[in-house]
Amino acid sequence: MRKEIENWWKQAEADLNSAKNSFNSKDYYVCAFLCQQAVEKALKALLFKKGFELIKTHDLVLLAKKINAPDNIIQLCKILTPVYIETRYPNIDQDGFKKFTKEETKEETKEETKEDIKTAEEIIKWTKKNL
Repeated sequence: MRKEIENWWKQAEADLNSAKNSFNSKDYYVCAFLCQQAVEKALKALLFKKGFELIKTHDLVLLAKKINAPDNIIQLCKILTPVYIETRYPNIDQDGFKKFTKEETKEETKEETKEDIKTAEEIIKWTKKNL
């Protein structure tokens, strides 16, 4: 494996591990953000393997389509793509975006974030098979 691919892959795995640690410490917005980042880095590792240059985007759907991911993976990427914005920009008013605010109960956030981990794990598992 080329060093560049290996570096992106190792960071993807580290981000997923850190996401799980953040979940356990109830830092749900950090967990969600790291799930998105783990998938982004895993997809970029596969992008490099397929001969592409770095695409500077946080759009997981775009990355998945570039590498010809199957529809189920693209659908999972649609779930995680908005997390980048949701966790980085407080009080965002765009429809469809979760808001990590004090008004939202911790239990709701916990369940959503648990799903983010499962989604990230599934995409990363597929990506690893294709590396």
